[in-house]
Amino acid sequence: MTQTSQRPLRVLAAMSGGVDSAVAAARAAEAGHDVTGVHLALSANPQSFRTGARGCCTIEDSRDARRAADVIGIPFYVWDLAERFREDVVEDFIAEYEAGRTPNPCLRCNEKIKFAALLDKALALGFDAVCTGHYATVVTLEDGSRELHRASDMAKDQSYVLGVLDERQLAHAMFPLGDTLTTKDEIRAEAERRGLAVAKKPDSHDICFIADGDTQGFLASRLGTSEGDIVDEAGAKVGTHEGAFGFTIGQRKGLRIGHPAPDGKPRYVLDISPVNNTVTVGPAEALDVTSLTAIRPRWCGAAPAGPGVYTAQLRAHGGETAVTARPEGDGLRVDFEEPVRGVAPGQAIVLYDGTRVVGSATISATRRAAAMA
Repeated sequence: MTQTSQRPLRVLAAMSGGVDSAVAAARAAEAGHDVTGVHLALSANPQSFRTGARGCCTIEDSRDARRAADVIGIPFYVWDLAERFREDVVEDFIAEYEAGRTPNPCLRCNEKIKFAALLDKALALGFDAVCTGHYATVVTLEDGSRELHRASDMAKDQSYVLGVLDERQLAHAMFPLGDTLTTKDEIRAEAERRGLAVAKKPDSHDICFIADGDTQGFLASRLGTSEGDIVDEAGAKVGTHEGAFGFTIGQRKGLRIGHPAPDGKPRYVLDISPVNNTVTVGPAEALDVTSLTAIRPRWCGAAPAGPGVYTAQLRAHGGETAVTARPEGDGLRVDFEEPVRGVAPGQAIVLYDGTRVVGSATISATRRAAAMA
């Protein structure tokens, strides 16, 4: 089994302007592949996107990517995908929050932009693969089929946000950083040895299209404010808010509840109802979920024929939990071996068989250990 083909490939390297994608492109070129760098212009107004950190959208990032490509010695282009990004990622993000769900825009960007719009254009131009700086591993089996696995270094593993890739997309994906047991400091040291100026560029985990990191303010500017009630599990009003879209399941901070719970313990968001603009709060134990249903499953290979025992990851930087998953109609039902806390509709659940990514789906509903009153 091997991560990449033995023959040289025509590779389109997506270069965000950060250190990871620059080192990935350099490694692909060093491996003998015919590499072309491309930076995706994802904003019609790049000045409005985040600056000063790793991004994918700013003028600063575009210049950093171009300088890295020059040092590596590969051709470089900028492709304008701003309209696709607005429709498929930004508008989807806003609509999901408006509906009371909690989306992950990075997964949507991988699915709709980097491994759909970008990949389709790359294949049409005769490229064999798209290369990115994600930390994940592609394994090619003896029959030529491919599997997506976690990165060798679990501390940097990004397979969760790649769980949306289907078999066709995976066949044309290349992740040169995934099979190296190196720390981020060592990646930076490698970039410095290669003469890449992005070696010291800081990382950021913010949403790239929210320049100041204020998600609630961003949503309010698009959806407006609408005062509603914060209620407890019995339906008694305990506070007010300016828009249910500003909350996520499991949230504790920023609730602005005027008086403590009778038991003196913190309260958390248990439910968000956009229909009546109500947010329900309660104790932490009321967040325990025993099962869920999910929609839009995407399989990194053949879909399971029946129930299976897997581990599941529910957040990009979360741990694994044991589950039984079974296809139900066009969706998926997942039962947890032990209750898990703070699972929100709209999030992605990614299933694993050992280190192999089986597939992903979008959570549509949850069942709690203790039903709300």
